[in-house]
Amino acid sequence: MSSQELEGLAHRQRHPLAVALVGALGFSMPVVAMAQQAPQQPQQQGQDEQENEPEISQADATEVQQLLRELESLKASYASELRRLRELDMQIQALNARVTGRVPQAMQAPVATQSPPEGASTMGAPPPPVQTSRTPPTRIPQAGYASTPAEAKAAQEREARSVEDVKEQQQALFNSGFTIENGISYNRYDRKQLSLNGFLALDAIFLGNIAIENVESDTLVHDLSLRWGASPRLTLNANLPFIARKTVYQKGGAGGSAAAIAQETTTGTGIGDVTVGANYKLFGENGWRPDGVLNVSVTAPTGREPYGIPWRILERDDDDFIRFAVPEEQPTGNGLWQASVGMSFVKTTDPAIIFANIGYTRTLTGSFDDLDNSPDTVNPGKVRLGDAYSFGAGVAFAFNERTSFSMSVSARLAARARMRYEGAEWNKVIGSDATAAMFNLGVTHALTKRTTVVGMLGIGLTPDAPDFSLSLKVPYGF
Repeated sequence: MSSQELEGLAHRQRHPLAVALVGALGFSMPVVAMAQQAPQQPQQQGQDEQENEPEISQADATEVQQLLRELESLKASYASELRRLRELDMQIQALNARVTGRVPQAMQAPVATQSPPEGASTMGAPPPPVQTSRTPPTRIPQAGYASTPAEAKAAQEREARSVEDVKEQQQALFNSGFTIENGISYNRYDRKQLSLNGFLALDAIFLGNIAIENVESDTLVHDLSLRWGASPRLTLNANLPFIARKTVYQKGGAGGSAAAIAQETTTGTGIGDVTVGANYKLFGENGWRPDGVLNVSVTAPTGREPYGIPWRILERDDDDFIRFAVPEEQPTGNGLWQASVGMSFVKTTDPAIIFANIGYTRTLTGSFDDLDNSPDTVNPGKVRLGDAYSFGAGVAFAFNERTSFSMSVSARLAARARMRYEGAEWNKVIGSDATAAMFNLGVTHALTKRTTVVGMLGIGLTPDAPDFSLSLKVPYGF
């Protein structure tokens, strides 16, 4: 029934109840129509959105999943590396504590850790320290451990100081500064010799004079050395020695009696032979290769030469033969020009420093007014000392940033000297060849940033070497 028919019916009957019924039916019909259309609108909108949505291919989805898996793997790897770095830091601190006797930093104060980047996974990594206050934590200075890059650099410089001191003594340090070194050394030499002047009768009885000769020499040398770093590879140096020497001569059998001993003492002081030289670094330390330094030097005969010194006669025999004579004064140089060339090698293998050196010395020929030690005659001529070869090797240990201890062996082999009197042929001087070997113990200690003390004890290993030697050097850098 339509709304018009209902209205007509109401007009015809004119009944109040009919009028109310007709009004209610007429109002509810539009509402029902709207209710039927409402569910269809969301459905239509959803279908439109699905139609407008872009389609994702299977290859893109697979690539996204692969990238996500790779990201998770990198996050886990980062957390593992961060944990490994912390473990290595703790091991290094413990090792330093064992070597230097210091307490590791981790046991003295908390270590500030760096937070991982945003987005990184913290799975398996130690939790970061929790700060309950906005005030930044106070840095506690650590003994031997740096908390800032500046302190780390200063610590490395301090640790390298003992190594530099060892290199300086081996002529393998090249600083762009000026260094003055004052050194004093003492050498003790004692040599006894038995001389027989006679013949052996019946293979058992010696007929003649028995003499015991003893020479004791004490030498004190003050060395003033200057070094200047001309470039990172070149150092120029000079050495001026001042020598004080005392020698005691003893001879048994004076007056024909083996029990009688004659003794005489002579001294000599003055400037020694001046040496100038240069050190040039050929190659630096790299991997297995050590530092290689070329050393060249020239020695000038500025000291008092041993030739032409007057001798004092203490005893003659019945035939006017000189039995005991000593020089009136001791020489302070060898009187000849010398040129030396050598190589030094230094290799650092923490905490040890290995060093070695080889050298060759050539002596030029010199002319003198008198070569004879007899005061009764004058024989001019020429002298040429034998070529000398030197070598040595040792090891030093850096106890800490200031102190190091070294052990080394050095040797010098000199060939026979040759002498030629005026108008005669060259002759070799018997007994002039020598082999002097020493065992050395040394300690180097840095007093201040610029001053170092070097002590050395040398022990003679062969008869031609001093019995022992003591030296003390104090280099000061500017």
